[in-house]
Amino acid sequence: MYERMHILTEADKSKIHAASMNILDEIGINFYEPEALDIFKQHGFKVDGNTVHLQAKQIHQALKSVPSEFRIEARNPHQSVTIGGNHLVIAPGYGASIMITQEKKQRPGVMADYDNFCKLVQTSQTIDMNGCLMIDPSDRIPRQAHLDMLKSNLVLCDKPFIGSSVSRQAALDSIAMAGLAWGGKEQILNKPVMIAIISSISPLQYSAEMAGALIEYARHGQVNMIGLLMMAGATGPVTLPGLLALQNAEMLAGVTLTQLINPGAPVIYGATSTVTNMRTGGLSIGAPELSMIQNATIQMGKFYGLPCRGSGGLTDSQYPDMQAGIESTMALTATVMSGANFVLHACGILGSYQSMSYQKFLADEEICSMLRRMLKSIDVTDDRLDLESIKSVGIGHEYLTHPKTLAHCRTEFYLSDLMSRDDFTTWHNKGSKILSERLLDIFEKRMQNYVQPDIAPAIVKDLDQYIQAQKG
Repeated sequence: MYERMHILTEADKSKIHAASMNILDEIGINFYEPEALDIFKQHGFKVDGNTVHLQAKQIHQALKSVPSEFRIEARNPHQSVTIGGNHLVIAPGYGASIMITQEKKQRPGVMADYDNFCKLVQTSQTIDMNGCLMIDPSDRIPRQAHLDMLKSNLVLCDKPFIGSSVSRQAALDSIAMAGLAWGGKEQILNKPVMIAIISSISPLQYSAEMAGALIEYARHGQVNMIGLLMMAGATGPVTLPGLLALQNAEMLAGVTLTQLINPGAPVIYGATSTVTNMRTGGLSIGAPELSMIQNATIQMGKFYGLPCRGSGGLTDSQYPDMQAGIESTMALTATVMSGANFVLHACGILGSYQSMSYQKFLADEEICSMLRRMLKSIDVTDDRLDLESIKSVGIGHEYLTHPKTLAHCRTEFYLSDLMSRDDFTTWHNKGSKILSERLLDIFEKRMQNYVQPDIAPAIVKDLDQYIQAQKG
């Protein structure tokens, strides 16, 4: 579709693949979920304690059944999305616990914040999928919080969503609650309506919680997004080729397990690995190496014919300032131009995943919208070449008042509701509002204009009863 950046050669990809096969065969990978170990044993894999050894031929066999493209159904059929091929699906940030305010203060996230993010997703023309854990609500009991977030996903937004994968029970709750919205769990069996984020623990481990969630989502034919966050020089090799080989091994182990459980179960491949800040030992997601790793990871996913995940508007900045804009634009652009099919953390992330803000969410949304415009074909046709108009204007005249200009002036170019294109005097006369102030205005407008999508009252009642029963 487009000539995008390629950081790896074909020979590079083959060498990384061979190294990953060696790692999985000779070192193996630990699974701390007994059922996962039993599944591997039943399919002839060598299992020594918690360590599973995977051979290249076993992995190749599993990869054969992974769909290269699939559809995720939304509660509103018009909001359904396709993942794979040349499709691009955008989802918001995930996993933060802190909200950053306009006054440059931190406060704990609460359920009302989560609901507001659901409303922003619903009112967005750019974001395709609702999240989960967009903010960790401090006013909910941690082991029960996913229940309230899942209800908000289903009631406040009618787009596809990310289910909870914090535990096997959370996965079962996600499937049960989605089943209530679709008229029964049997209605979504092998019919994807949500994505689960499954992360290995580097190096070479899958926790019982993650493996258990993976098993349930695969068993029900929902989408497992197999990924991880490896830190070069801390939880992974300091050299990027070594990191790519190790993370590839971890992801392929997870992909293989999904296919042993349910051949043909949909999978998304892709990590959000980056480098360690060697001055502090902390995580750095604003580093240019993150985008290099993203590009190489997406290339490896396509090497296997798998739909690929990329990371979004990532920054180490603690506030939606110029640093956040530079780092987020670089990360989003590299991810999209590398060919990602699914972009997680597209909107809202600050402080190396620790924080979210409404302003940052809307600023990132604008970047995503601009990138979508850049990916659109310019549609070269005889009518759009318009030699007749070029000849009629001729040499030295103007196009501003030409009928074709008047006909297309509102549709041909990207028109932003956020960015200021005014001259200084006009901008000053409008109140001299800088971007952060305009973002607050847009947030308030979006909240005022939000309309909850239709949902049958009986479904909401069933969801409430399920949540009440689970909370005891």
